[in-house]
Amino acid sequence: MDYHSSDLFPERWFDLVVVLQTDNSVLYQRLEARGYNERKIQENVECEIMQVVRTEAHEAYDESIIWDLQSDTLAQMEDNVQRIVDFLEQGSH
Repeated sequence: MDYHSSDLFPERWFDLVVVLQTDNSVLYQRLEARGYNERKIQENVECEIMQVVRTEAHEAYDESIIWDLQSDTLAQMEDNVQRIVDFLEQGSH
């Protein structure tokens, strides 16, 4: 499930919660390249600065199922995907 908030879903639904974090300058450029308007970009950057999604996840779920992963570069993204695939393949539920 891909969602930007934690407050709607009970913990029992998940074996793993992944919080992807991105440096603000990288995030700004990504959103700009996607054609987001300036207001939307600023909202997203502010949320990242204040770690809104990370905080919500850590307040809503047990620490043992949360992975905070950096997602600035293509190599980091590929590593993140592989870690998640490995988790799923191990049947770590």
